[in-house]
Amino acid sequence: MSDASVLPEHPPVTDWVHDFDHTDPRWTENPFPIWEKMRAASPVVHTDRFLGCYMPTTYEAVRQIAHDTEHFSSRRVIVRDERPEVTRNAAPPITSDPPEHKPAKQLLLPPFTPDAMKKLEPRVRAICNELIDEFIADGQCDAAARYTKYIPVRTIAHMLGIPETDSDLFIKWIHMILELSIKDERMLMQAVQEMTAYFVDHIEARKQHPSNDLISTLMNAKDKSGQPLDDSHVLGSLRLILIAGIDTTWSAIGASLWHLARTPADRERLLAEPELMPTAIEELLRAYSPVTMAREVMKETVISGCPVKPGNMVLLSFPAANRDPAVFPDADKVVLDRKENRHAAFGLGIHRCVGSNLARMEMTVAIEQWLKRIPEFRLDPAGKVTWSEGTVRGPRQLPILFGKG
Repeated sequence: MSDASVLPEHPPVTDWVHDFDHTDPRWTENPFPIWEKMRAASPVVHTDRFLGCYMPTTYEAVRQIAHDTEHFSSRRVIVRDERPEVTRNAAPPITSDPPEHKPAKQLLLPPFTPDAMKKLEPRVRAICNELIDEFIADGQCDAAARYTKYIPVRTIAHMLGIPETDSDLFIKWIHMILELSIKDERMLMQAVQEMTAYFVDHIEARKQHPSNDLISTLMNAKDKSGQPLDDSHVLGSLRLILIAGIDTTWSAIGASLWHLARTPADRERLLAEPELMPTAIEELLRAYSPVTMAREVMKETVISGCPVKPGNMVLLSFPAANRDPAVFPDADKVVLDRKENRHAAFGLGIHRCVGSNLARMEMTVAIEQWLKRIPEFRLDPAGKVTWSEGTVRGPRQLPILFGKG
């Protein structure tokens, strides 16, 4: 007997321009030529899948939609086969629209300032070294499973004041929400319930014993009328920090290591010119941006000459915008010293990522520590690199051999 809540498998795509599907295995494996084909056809393409969905293919079309909060709502931020009812305070501020958005975002800014990141950096360096210590003697590792995955998850746990040993729980919830739930709504509900129960316990514990971690910071915050946030807002923000702060950064670190493992010239250049690191991190963010968001069309409008109609979702692909040759010369090449690089890896408009300082710091520290400890490395030809499906793209298996080839 089939279960009605598990949706049927998607048929393979035969026409990327008129019937795209971001869960198709070919998109997961290598989306870049697909985006090129779509961009050549139109600045905005449409599919009937996912109950109707548009995708802007150019930087300009992505920019227009990201800045237009009148016609496009952020109340749904993932394109799925189903659209359940929207709940208030799902994950503020990412799921908020004006006017609620600004106060919700401002509450989250102080813990993520550059100064706060400087204080956090020694712990992140220690986490990277602890992880490398576990596998360096083996001469090889799955860098996604043993390294990139655990850096952001342990960093966020440290910031929230929750046990770093709970990392695998967080990873399970993220997999359920960002990948499995696209085609199985029950996964979303189960993960949200488990996360909520977990954080409710921590909120109750802080009420008895206040501390100076990020959970306590949110609990002590006041809304615009000077009232403390209700528990549902605190819970929504905690879910957001966990989901948005982990998968995204582990994907960006993983894609960067993947690139350096298969591009010895870039790896050698970074070793020889460590001062290039800030520019290189920006270029790796541009070339392998992990995050695609979504918007819901609320009112009919026109984007880059293409009409868009309500009742549809929008797959807002910042990674595709970052490969637009109209904005980035040699868009498909990684140029470590690229001077002009106004990439959209952290989003555009009011929803630009709150945690961008954290992500940059984690990426920089993770790559620096890896290069310091393992300067020579390459992809393992006997292994297979696999990439995540859906909203956030990054390596999920990354078999690497250490030493010269």
